[in-house]
Amino acid sequence: MIAIVDYGMGNVGSVQNALRLLGAEGRVTRNPKDFTEATHIILPGVGAFKDGMRGLRESGAVDSLTREVIEKKKPFLGICLGMQLLADIGEEGGETAGLGWIKGRTRRLRVDEKTYRLPHIGWNDVEFSTSPIFHNVVSHDFYFVHSYCIESTDSKLIIGTCEYGEVFAAAVHSENIFGVQFHPEKSQKGGLQLLKNFISLHS
Repeated sequence: MIAIVDYGMGNVGSVQNALRLLGAEGRVTRNPKDFTEATHIILPGVGAFKDGMRGLRESGAVDSLTREVIEKKKPFLGICLGMQLLADIGEEGGETAGLGWIKGRTRRLRVDEKTYRLPHIGWNDVEFSTSPIFHNVVSHDFYFVHSYCIESTDSKLIIGTCEYGEVFAAAVHSENIFGVQFHPEKSQKGGLQLLKNFISLHS
């Protein structure tokens, strides 16, 4: 069973539907018992960093997620806001402590906003390195909706980049923890292959 973390920050249904297409059971939940029973955990999300961390804390999920992901090393995937929350600190809405699972901070895209509109919405190419979640992913075109990105202090954790006014981290990987700034559940064949690769990982 794949636990999809429900903390009131959007797109859980589309992630669940994508998993269903792959023949996998995705359970939308904030119940610590479900995180314990899950083989994989996905943290989706759309919205602001500060609201996301508040939602996670109020849902009571942080401690159980930390236990399952950091201590038990279960495969974990953060999507969009779910990737941004992995950082130590987020700048959106005032500095807010994140989960701290990826060293660095989440900050606004530094672009000329007369030329590059924010949020960055639409399809864009991702240059990615060899990684288990990009295995057999042929398309480099993924769907984005965001104004913020992770700036990691450890460049080795960045496994995918995208250019939109600047080059930013589109995917990160640290041990059992993966994050993607784009939406694989909305990225057609490439996104479904990425999700298929993720759910095939073993802890």
